[in-house]
Amino acid sequence: MKRKFAAAAGMAVVATLSLAACSGGSEPAQTADGPVTLTLSGWSLDTTPEFQVLADAFHEKNPDVTVELKQYDAAEYNTLVTADLAAGVGPDIITQKEVKFVTTFQEGGQLMDVSDVELPDGIGGASSFEIDGTAYGVPYRQDRWVLFYNKALFDAAGQEYPDGTWTWEDYDAAAEAINQAGVAKGTYQHRWQSTVQGFASAQEDTDVLSGDYGYFADYYDRVLDLQTSGAQVDFNTSTANQLTYQGEFGTQKAAMLPMGTWYVATLISQQASGEANDFEWGIAPIPQLDASTAGTDNTPVTFGDPTGFSINANIDGAKTQAAKDFLAYAASLEAAEELAKIGITPAVANDDVTDAYFAVEGAPTDDLSKFAWSTGDVHPENPTSNKTAAIQNILNDMHSAILSGSTPVEQAITQAEDRVASEVGLD
Repeated sequence: MKRKFAAAAGMAVVATLSLAACSGGSEPAQTADGPVTLTLSGWSLDTTPEFQVLADAFHEKNPDVTVELKQYDAAEYNTLVTADLAAGVGPDIITQKEVKFVTTFQEGGQLMDVSDVELPDGIGGASSFEIDGTAYGVPYRQDRWVLFYNKALFDAAGQEYPDGTWTWEDYDAAAEAINQAGVAKGTYQHRWQSTVQGFASAQEDTDVLSGDYGYFADYYDRVLDLQTSGAQVDFNTSTANQLTYQGEFGTQKAAMLPMGTWYVATLISQQASGEANDFEWGIAPIPQLDASTAGTDNTPVTFGDPTGFSINANIDGAKTQAAKDFLAYAASLEAAEELAKIGITPAVANDDVTDAYFAVEGAPTDDLSKFAWSTGDVHPENPTSNKTAAIQNILNDMHSAILSGSTPVEQAITQAEDRVASEVGLD
């Protein structure tokens, strides 16, 4: 019988945690033999169960260590955590919600060197937390972008399902055919700049720090063609009506949806609650630039930023080893299996983790969905740099200008390149 995604998972193994003997900071020193309480920053705790799952599982393995969650407003998370750290009341363990802000914390002297925390082979996203060869965090989660598709709408339009070999030309052709069949829009690409720029940077094997954005042009031309033909809702309509990707795909207004793997858990939950329609769906690798990376014999190229944990540089010294042990646990295959059970895509996986993820009631069961979830060359959307956040703001302006039709593609790209050079500067 399949499980349902839910918080809470128990661990059977109990181990003794070794604690550092030194102490420091303003809190009472805790000895190596006494209990330790760590604080961990998070957001939207009612709907983001992963923090409590990891805290509970780690405590079960290490009864002398309790991990208490400290909730922050999701929209102002980085600002509020930074303020608390500056005031000396920050959490012991900092969840890195957006990797583009890791350098901000590090340059502020707020992160501990955690290069000695052991990570499992094959873990993804570790380099996103490294600055000049030093690790200031470890990944525990790494969503990737895949293609969701509605099997019922494909059947109604007489189209073959994605088979893992698709390039963007195949995707465009299917979107046009489904739209012309009149059963639904062929696809829905949400308003985010990621839906164009993330794929372009990953599949052209470059990143936004280059300052040269000519490689975006073909990707924007393709999306504009889909808008013009009506195969997908245009940017202005989506913006004016504040359309949601969950609504467009979940209520069968569109047959395809490029989106991150976090949507798997959401779609299952919304189908169970009735918020989304009841239909059969699957996920496939995101379409590729060319055939060289397409097909299940190859590794598809996609993008996705990791989520990770760092340690407050000013943590009480007696807690340091416990905090590092928590980071090592969160990045482990053991924790990955617990995360998979609640619909989280961990930063590392093996067959057991994949089986745990797809054993959930409502999850797709086909081999291509498992392949798309577990196999990929995942490039970071936000390279680790103190320039990334400012550059992304400029590129978001470019994205809106192009898709709203206010500025031609080539002109908007040139303007963005000039702004990055003058306002941010290039290395």
